[in-house]
Amino acid sequence: MIRLSSHGAAKQVTGSCHLVDTGRARVLVDCGLFQGGRELAEENAAAFGFDPAAIDALLLTHAHLDHCGRIPLLVRRGFRGRILCTAPTRELARLVLADAAGLQEEDARRAQRHAHRRGEVPTPPLYTLADAFHAMDYFDAAAAYGGRIAVAEGVHATFMNAGHILGSASVFLELEDGGQAHTVYFSGDIGNPGRPLLDDPQPPPAAPDHVVMETTYGDRDHRDYAASVDELVTAVAAAHARGGNVVIPTFALERAQEVLYALALGIARGALPAHLPVFLDSPMAISATALFARYPQALRADFRHPLHGGDPFDLPGLRMTRETAESTALNAIRGGAVIMAGSGMASGGRVRHHLRHNLWREDAAVVFVGYAAQGTLARQIIDGAARVRLFDQDIPVRARIHTINGFSAHAGRGELLAWLQRCGTPRRVFLVHGDPDRGMQAFGRLLEAHGVPWQIPGMGEPILLR
Repeated sequence: MIRLSSHGAAKQVTGSCHLVDTGRARVLVDCGLFQGGRELAEENAAAFGFDPAAIDALLLTHAHLDHCGRIPLLVRRGFRGRILCTAPTRELARLVLADAAGLQEEDARRAQRHAHRRGEVPTPPLYTLADAFHAMDYFDAAAAYGGRIAVAEGVHATFMNAGHILGSASVFLELEDGGQAHTVYFSGDIGNPGRPLLDDPQPPPAAPDHVVMETTYGDRDHRDYAASVDELVTAVAAAHARGGNVVIPTFALERAQEVLYALALGIARGALPAHLPVFLDSPMAISATALFARYPQALRADFRHPLHGGDPFDLPGLRMTRETAESTALNAIRGGAVIMAGSGMASGGRVRHHLRHNLWREDAAVVFVGYAAQGTLARQIIDGAARVRLFDQDIPVRARIHTINGFSAHAGRGELLAWLQRCGTPRRVFLVHGDPDRGMQAFGRLLEAHGVPWQIPGMGEPILLR
């Protein structure tokens, strides 16, 4: 008997983690961090719902934190198998996990100071930088798109391009158990087709029996990409004309690069000043941008064209700010700059400092270009909060707020359905990684209308594959 269970992204958006147990082998697909409000800290630190030491292999779809962020904890608790992924995913995961560990250690030090003052026992970090680097020892970048890999006894995997971020994959699993054979296609995060940087998502190498599918935007479609570029350029130009700064909370992987490219297009068309000051204030985004040049085979063939000397990310006024002192200096800029900083949901990182210094300014603008989970600062601002709490201060929201969802690295409702239709006619589709009341249920009703059997797994619920 083959059982599937979800230990993350089950009736929720983040924390992707799915276990396949054939009786002879136990294989995990992703091991992500739960993201959102502070109450998720306990959920991240809780038991996995399975024995990490009993897992034979982990298949990592891509390097976003909500898919890889608990891997160091998994290793610390006993996992000793291979972590299979593509080469770009391994390099990006190293950046992401090191950054996450550093932030957790910093948060733990801050919490420790407060705990000592109150006579409380301090909470240790979820994992340390040493844990993150130790986990990297188990990474095996043997996965190439379309290549069939022996994973464990009776388990083979084929990684297919998911078109979501650099190196992202959907995973086709072939499972054997006592003469029975099943195939399961794990979508990972499905990218938006027709985007400028990456190729479109690929279908599985064969029609799968079952599909485990993300539903982040299962209830709606995205705005047209070209219109989204125009909206971004217009918002930046308007703030520049008012003399204000533009703060863009930016996901370091893919989103930062797409926004840079959109700004470059605006400059090339004359809609933005030729030497517009643009600051990429994210060490991880800076390193990720450099990786694009190292993996040209992972990019859309027609992406690299003559623009600004041949580098599509090389804006004339672009400045990379790695050092903390350089980031702090940006807060002295009163207007005319575009500041891109992590995190994309404004749940941590340098962008919170830039929001503190610009949210209250009427001439400034804040542009959100990605998904914002419930409980995050980004969601509060998007939902129209008049004031927000930042660094123990109440900050009034007076800046112009823009939400542009056409830059999303996730497929919208129509693209999700088109992707699934390319998978043939699965026996069941398991809906994960989405808002349970909107993304999952809405997409489930759409599948019902098309005669596709579907199910929403509960957290840790064992499901027998037939």
